[in-house]
Amino acid sequence: MSAIPALGAEVPRRASRALVFFGRVLLGALRWRVEGEIPNLPKFVIAVAPHTSNWDFVVGMAAMFALDLRLTFIGKHTLFAGPLAPLMRWMGGIPVDRSSPHGVVGESVRAFADVERRVLAIAPQGTRSPVAHFKSGFLHIARGASVPVLLAALDYGTRIVRLGPLIHPGADVEAERAQIEEFFSKVRGRRR
Repeated sequence: MSAIPALGAEVPRRASRALVFFGRVLLGALRWRVEGEIPNLPKFVIAVAPHTSNWDFVVGMAAMFALDLRLTFIGKHTLFAGPLAPLMRWMGGIPVDRSSPHGVVGESVRAFADVERRVLAIAPQGTRSPVAHFKSGFLHIARGASVPVLLAALDYGTRIVRLGPLIHPGADVEAERAQIEEFFSKVRGRRR
């Protein structure tokens, strides 16, 4: 298996050798690898795309554990019902009712302000279904919290979780959203 990028001292960690081992074994069993770097920053947003399959969650969580990265992620509220709810929350999940998403950006910005370290992972597509354009909430969160966005591509064509580039959102959110869509348009999801 290829080497997993090391985290810098500023990055939030889970600090669990058992989870690192589990994540690396799972990535190896799935024949995936991780390339690129996690920035040595205490706070940032990760935009994970393309999001086309439930397998994206498995690959993403395996990468998170393998990297020893502590992060939070936004997921649809129905994932947090039933017996898996405690596991989803333990992994860092935050439920969002997509039929009533008002306030998510503001709440997320406040959550960054309330802690010293936070990594928030978001699928900019907002759903596994095909969409014409990414949602821009992740960029608004990053701008409001004054944190950068790390692009993380789940490339099923190469079986690589590709980390980078790092983007510092500016005033033109729509132009940046379009550039990010262009970057991810070259990445093959599980389903096209």
